[in-house]
Amino acid sequence: MVLVIGCTLAQVSLGTWGAVEIYMRAWIVWWRLPGTSLSLPVFPGGALVGLVLMFNLAAAQLKRMELSWKKLGLWIVHAGLILLFVGEFITGVYQVDTRLAVEVGQTVDFVESPRENELVVTDVTDPAADEVYGLPEGLLARADSIPLPGTPLTINVKKFFRNAQLGSRRPTDPPSPATMGVGPGVAVFELAAVANDEDVNRTSAFIEPVAGGRSYGTWLVSNVLGAPQSFTHEGRTYELAMRARRWYLPYSVTLKQFRHDVYEGTQIPKNFSSLVQLRDPARNEDREVLIFMNQPLRYAGKAFYQASFGKGDTLSILQVVENPGWLLPYISCVLVGIGLIVHFGIALRRAFKRRAALTEATT
Repeated sequence: MVLVIGCTLAQVSLGTWGAVEIYMRAWIVWWRLPGTSLSLPVFPGGALVGLVLMFNLAAAQLKRMELSWKKLGLWIVHAGLILLFVGEFITGVYQVDTRLAVEVGQTVDFVESPRENELVVTDVTDPAADEVYGLPEGLLARADSIPLPGTPLTINVKKFFRNAQLGSRRPTDPPSPATMGVGPGVAVFELAAVANDEDVNRTSAFIEPVAGGRSYGTWLVSNVLGAPQSFTHEGRTYELAMRARRWYLPYSVTLKQFRHDVYEGTQIPKNFSSLVQLRDPARNEDREVLIFMNQPLRYAGKAFYQASFGKGDTLSILQVVENPGWLLPYISCVLVGIGLIVHFGIALRRAFKRRAALTEATT
């Protein structure tokens, strides 16, 4: 109960996902001392509480409950509850939430993180095919110098901002660390990370590409900067950009039609749906799929849900969830239901037998 209340209150400043990660998915809830970098453990997290409850339930089951047909229903119920705990642990560790944004007529073969950005270095030398290298923002925040595998480049991170406000530089602003690109003309002010799940951090960084012992200057990269920035090293041209973290798929999705239905005579939404063409040459898949509310597309371990829309009903946003344990909660609920029915049936049978015996004794 303490965790639930704490997690609920923390959503005001951390957002839903941030609060769940700190209170429900963590082993320990930590509290950072104001004005310092020191954190103290203050309460067991949801993962630790769940693990203790699971072992307590299993131990009580084995020690106190007799192994007999009379207790079969309760054995099934407890097995279902333990499976529910296991499913939550698998979800906490392995579930990946991403999104796929696609406009009508557009074909997309990647999903993006709604909460995490990455620095992308793209080798655009070959006009036939780009070579893309990504560095997640978590790595940029931790490391000062990051070699870029497959290239002669090393990225030196001068300063990283999880969230920042960017504006035109004024004469009174301090000198910018940037020496190349658009950075020298931009002022950067650090902000707290966003708390609303609908908002996006304006992740920014000052970085210095180095290759062959030569520095190519300090650049400002941010997911709110649209201007292309590039440099050339030994005949190869590299572009720098910050964008939502991206994962490429071995198949593609084309949006053929998006519908936003409302109740007649009102503007109240009735239904959202996306008619997509799914193409996967490796599996000989080429078919139309209609995705609408509570009717996702499940394919190759991922579930595509209709989540949002935009651009005058020409843009569909699908929430993409990958969770290898998604079936476990359903199985556990079925087990608990079956266990309760079995236990009720056994108890009812015993009651009928006692009643029959009592009737026979009194006649």
